[in-house]
Amino acid sequence: MDARIGIRNTKSMLFKGLIIFLAFLITLPLIVVLLYIIKQGVTQVNWHFLTHVPTPVGEPGGGIANALVGSLLMVGMASVVSIPVGILTGIYLSENPHTKLAYWSGLCVDVLQGVPSIVIGIVVYLWIVKPLGSFSAIAGSCALAIMMLPIVIRSTEQTLRLLPPSLKEAALSLGVPYHRVIIKVIVPCGFAGILSGIMLSVARIIGETAPLLFTALGNSYLSYAVTKPMESLPHVIYTYATSPYDDWHNLAWGASFILLMFVLILNITTKLITRKWNIQL
Repeated sequence: MDARIGIRNTKSMLFKGLIIFLAFLITLPLIVVLLYIIKQGVTQVNWHFLTHVPTPVGEPGGGIANALVGSLLMVGMASVVSIPVGILTGIYLSENPHTKLAYWSGLCVDVLQGVPSIVIGIVVYLWIVKPLGSFSAIAGSCALAIMMLPIVIRSTEQTLRLLPPSLKEAALSLGVPYHRVIIKVIVPCGFAGILSGIMLSVARIIGETAPLLFTALGNSYLSYAVTKPMESLPHVIYTYATSPYDDWHNLAWGASFILLMFVLILNITTKLITRKWNIQL
């Protein structure tokens, strides 16, 4: 009996070691990429880099202020559209899971989540850019908003489904109207999970390049006009990285570092929130 237990313990330790090794093997490429981007990009980042627009080829200096402003504007406009719609849709799906509308809406959300981002960019190009005759930040933000919707909807729905039914029943038993129960009880109790889904969706779209190629296009100047072409961090990285100039390559590394820090901060914050409130997304 002792020999059999020893063999089982040995097998358990071997498999545990194999799992740990494979987990490390999976994360190793990510660590290498992160360290390489940090090494190449951190030396390029300074105050001038963050507050100035790009300079012509051959002139020293230059920065990514136009790309920073463009990314923040487009992500902000996309969030203003997608967050309220996504939360409301998630509330409906969690409260009415067995209706036909909920079934088809959930199916559409799942399909939309699997649509490639470049396809969304082409669709928005046909919907907005082509009829208006111009690329614009509005078109870019619409493409990003469509990409945000599935993540916000599913995170809201799954978070609210984790709440015990007794919360709603207790509020309704006190005579509170249904809409106030949702606004004052259900949504605040699931706020941390909803916020985590929002942050994940922002982290998802902030590095997207393909839909912006067909919608916002890009702009070498600092522009706040949402009806005109606008630069973004992913697009400026793509443009500079594929250019033949070493100065632009350095700018691309610096922009990559800034974008990487944005995504890392959003993902780490999301992990901390979900761990603190024990949320399962």
